[in-house]
Amino acid sequence: MADPLAAFCGSCRAALIGDKGRLGREAVRRNLERLLADGEFVAGRVLPLPPGRHTLYQDSDLGFVVLAHVLDEAMESPPHDHGDSWAVYGQVTRYTDVSEWSRVDGGRGVGSAELVPTRRYRLEPGQAGLFEPGAIHAIALPADTRYMRVTGTDLDRIPRLMFDTVRHLAMPIHDD
Repeated sequence: MADPLAAFCGSCRAALIGDKGRLGREAVRRNLERLLADGEFVAGRVLPLPPGRHTLYQDSDLGFVVLAHVLDEAMESPPHDHGDSWAVYGQVTRYTDVSEWSRVDGGRGVGSAELVPTRRYRLEPGQAGLFEPGAIHAIALPADTRYMRVTGTDLDRIPRLMFDTVRHLAMPIHDD
């Protein structure tokens, strides 16, 4: 029997080679929902993982990364972007509350930034959401949550922003 993770990564490769734009990324989102529906994969490869961020696969040619996140405590992120990368979040257990934001000050980089919320929704187990390059979003997750994430590249290697909506600032994200 084929390894579900290997099959998923192969399907993602084919989709992204076939279309480097939104259609390819949407195919990755659908592929992740199919993977999350595989109870044996989830039970054998994601549920046993300890707390933390786990790299399950990184494509050496296309650069996309498949991650599993295991939270033992609740977490809430400030609004942030993934720079020039896209991301697909897929819910494994519990839920993720997502808020999407729009930058309305006309700026694009670090400095003064005015955001307005544009959409709020919840990802339930088995659901996946796509964030296009530059999309600003925030997530809130309860304790004991697991989710998967596919990013177009290793996010630690590219400039990204987080936003302070009280002080109206865009700041670089520094992963140490």
